[in-house]
Amino acid sequence: MNCGLLTNKNEPVPLKHIEVDLQVQGHVATVTSTLQYVNEEAHLLEAVFVFPMPSGAALCHFSARIADQEIVAEVQEKQEAREQYDDAVSSGQQAFLLEESEESVDVFKMSVGSLPPGQSAAVTFIYITELSVQADHSLQFCLPAVLNPRYTPAGSGGGIVSEITSSSSGIPYSLSFTAHVSSPNPITKVESKCPLEPLMFLNTDHTKAKVSLCAGHMFDRDVELYLYYQNPHQLTAIVEAGSPTAQPGTLLGDPVVMVSFYPEFPESVMSSVSSCGEFVFVMDRSGSMSCAMHNGQGAQERIECARDTLLLLLKSLPMDCYFNIYGFGSHYESFFPKSVQYSQDTMEQAVKKVNEMQADMGGTEILQPLEHIYKQPCIPNHPRQLFIFTDGEVENTKDVLHCVKSNADVHRCFSFGIGEGASSALITGLAENSSGHAQFVSGKERMQAKVMQSLRYALQPAVIDITEDWTGLSFTRLSPPINSLFHGQRALIYAQLKGEECQNPDTKGKISVRYRLGDQEVTNTVHFSLKPAEESGLAIHRLGARSLIRSLERDEQDDGADKEALKARVVELSKQSGVSSSHTAFIAVHKGSGQAVKGPLVKRRIPTPMFMAHSMVVNRCMARPMAASAFVTMAAPMCAPMDHYLNVMSSCAPVTASGFHPVVECDGGFDMNPDVSVDTLEAPKDQLLQLVSLQKALGCWEMESTLAEVFGRTEKELIEQIPTQVKPDVWATLLALIWLHGFKIDVQDEWQFLAMKAVAWIRTQKVVNQSECVRVGNALLGCQVKEDALGL
Repeated sequence: MNCGLLTNKNEPVPLKHIEVDLQVQGHVATVTSTLQYVNEEAHLLEAVFVFPMPSGAALCHFSARIADQEIVAEVQEKQEAREQYDDAVSSGQQAFLLEESEESVDVFKMSVGSLPPGQSAAVTFIYITELSVQADHSLQFCLPAVLNPRYTPAGSGGGIVSEITSSSSGIPYSLSFTAHVSSPNPITKVESKCPLEPLMFLNTDHTKAKVSLCAGHMFDRDVELYLYYQNPHQLTAIVEAGSPTAQPGTLLGDPVVMVSFYPEFPESVMSSVSSCGEFVFVMDRSGSMSCAMHNGQGAQERIECARDTLLLLLKSLPMDCYFNIYGFGSHYESFFPKSVQYSQDTMEQAVKKVNEMQADMGGTEILQPLEHIYKQPCIPNHPRQLFIFTDGEVENTKDVLHCVKSNADVHRCFSFGIGEGASSALITGLAENSSGHAQFVSGKERMQAKVMQSLRYALQPAVIDITEDWTGLSFTRLSPPINSLFHGQRALIYAQLKGEECQNPDTKGKISVRYRLGDQEVTNTVHFSLKPAEESGLAIHRLGARSLIRSLERDEQDDGADKEALKARVVELSKQSGVSSSHTAFIAVHKGSGQAVKGPLVKRRIPTPMFMAHSMVVNRCMARPMAASAFVTMAAPMCAPMDHYLNVMSSCAPVTASGFHPVVECDGGFDMNPDVSVDTLEAPKDQLLQLVSLQKALGCWEMESTLAEVFGRTEKELIEQIPTQVKPDVWATLLALIWLHGFKIDVQDEWQFLAMKAVAWIRTQKVVNQSECVRVGNALLGCQVKEDALGL
């Protein structure tokens, strides 16, 4: 029997199709997803789908259509909803339960109970989310297709997250996806890594547009959409009217305003770089880091890509800073007992250890190393900056984030989610709780570029001392205060507008945001009408409610908090706004003429699909990502022998106690050339990384044969061309700069700090015939780089 999404007839699981409708308004999106499936078994079934959702999303609608009848779920306190669901299923009624994982806010579980044989059903859920800002100022929408197995630390109980498993089946269902985009500013373009139908503008000023995925798309990877607007840094405000059926003075009864704050950093600030700081690099070395970055040919393992990135970081650090490197898995270890001053000696020691790093430390327990780091005394005048790299596969997300938040006043955290399926709740939460910055690296994206972007943020001043002036407006703030912002970050401010003047659509509002950037004081002001935006529904209200709910849930984690009072407030807000929370769930019961089920329902685990089986063999990694409905449990009345159900799993690869499949190595399978061993095939060396590895801590290069190999020359050829009165190390460093500008200008983001160190070092050498050196170097390397471009 094949291992995968199967029924007891060895047929595919009944999920047939996923339909997604996306409605974008400026910086926020409303996502409507419909799952269509049919029970092809001869018994009543219970299906459990565990699926990912953006960590900042507000889940606000859940309904099911069975035959011609639609039932819409309501929000209830979680335990009450579970009890009602169990009662309905045991009495033969069709029931649906949708709840947030208690371990991580980006994982939801949907239970579909007592679906009759041959019956079809369509389940619809709607969530609202903020779009993330990218380095090129575009807004990204991501529809997660995969959810990785999450590691459960020893001694902790298993919850929804611990049920996530993997399989090797192909994706048996398709996806249709349509997006409608509207913006206060014109839309310039929409891009995606998936094939799109041509963009269709719906009005002459290009503020409304429609785009769809090409037909037949198989949902085997994340669907990402990149939206580009004119004037992205313009401060904007959108007012949304309250619900006419809600009581005035309540959250849904009053208007709500959303202010988009995305400051533009001047070049003078962008070019200033600090030389102080304590940089602590925390690297995931769990078993899942041995998985490939993507499913294409020549994909690096995650740990291999992480090693290359750490090398680049080490070479890019400024002199006089301090640093240390931690590796973590089921345990943790550090390169040095405490952070050390950056020098040629300490850098060489660290590079040697980085090259030896493997994904060999078991599970993913990140809490212990973080607690250890926070106990270390801070170094005066060297602010602590954490760089955390993980594929995000942890279960105790809330405990980790509480630890980070408790130490937010002594550090900033720059987090990196590696590979598809990384927990957005963990990665974004690490940054949000420490005034840092989060990045996700998936598919064929280069990790080095994103990490160097974050290093640039860490070395540059942030927007601080942020204050707001709401002239003449009475309001209640729904979102937490903004403490700091880095270049490329955007903040959305939500507030409930109060008073009679806010009910008058002719009234004008004014909001000013003041802040300090470096030694500059800046004020941004927006004037706006209180007339509500058209066709906005309650998307902004619900995102405001979500923001307030999350703040209250974080407050619950604080020592000494009145947890019962906070929980009651969360439940009240959740039920009032129709937005999910950690204490509520959506419940719907179809009170048909069901018959009571005799005996308990027996749940059968049927792993949902990841990617095609052959990609797992090639990558030799069983802990691969899985598709949107990332885990399915089927249950039927106990009318067949128990071992019949257990046999479904018996042919699958076993799962270890840590939650990871054992590595399976194959010596055949896809042998296209039997005369060549796979182990003897060496990937071509990355010339840029070779050059990076040769740079000294001070920023210079020395004349040596390995450097000449990068340039495609011999050491003798380089030495013969040295201009008079130029030392060999100066000549080598100038050639390295010319080569970078001549051959690697497309990845300048990755080597700009190396170049800055090199230029600073050359200036100390007082080169008298610099122009002659550049001319000879160009001729030797076959480049045409202008001297001014080198920054000398």
